[in-house]
Amino acid sequence: MTKRVCWVTGASTGIGFETAKVFAKAGYIVYATARRKSRLVKLVNELKFAGHEAYAIVCNIQSERSVFSTKKRIIEKSGAIDILVNNAGVTIFKSLLDTKSPEFDNIMDTNLRGSYLAIKSVLPGMVKRKKGHIINVLSTAANSVFEESAVYSGSKAGLLAMSNVLRAEVRKYNIKVTNILPGNVDTPMWDAKIRNRYKNRMMSAREIADIILETAEQPKRVVMEDVVIRPIKGDL
Repeated sequence: MTKRVCWVTGASTGIGFETAKVFAKAGYIVYATARRKSRLVKLVNELKFAGHEAYAIVCNIQSERSVFSTKKRIIEKSGAIDILVNNAGVTIFKSLLDTKSPEFDNIMDTNLRGSYLAIKSVLPGMVKRKKGHIINVLSTAANSVFEESAVYSGSKAGLLAMSNVLRAEVRKYNIKVTNILPGNVDTPMWDAKIRNRYKNRMMSAREIADIILETAEQPKRVVMEDVVIRPIKGDL
């Protein structure tokens, strides 16, 4: 059976790092991308040593040229992209009043525009083959109120709305669109003090990655549309 190809953005740490690992171990050909080369190389070398097929590509998700160049390299190497996991994301914990314009631009250009660019790059191929799966890693912040996360919430809410419209537009091509909305996850996105204080309440990146894989493993006629995942004791 031909291996499916999975492209994971933001794979240098956290959920993306673990997602690349679980997909590779499940038998997918994995392309792990991010801006930090050293972490990607370490990840891919670990997977290859264990006998899995994985590749590292440095990609700046904010750059249209970088994103489309990455897509081209994947196609040239493996022929198609079956699954895109849009995971790259950044945030700051500031009130809207204290958020500076460059900070706003960085969050929106990464979380919303970056996901748009990655989707735009893979979509024509999926439409042509009449199959594919786009998995967007969002946050419960997309539809909940968390103070000092106004811009982050806006970026994720925008991606949620865009994803829902996209799903309606591509159903006729048998393309699946899944939104993953995790609550608090123990990743470097959080301040070290917060992670140390609430580590036992937070979910692990590996747990989220396992669920992302599960959404990709559903039967052809089934799509898990919106998957909300929270710690058992609720959000912080």
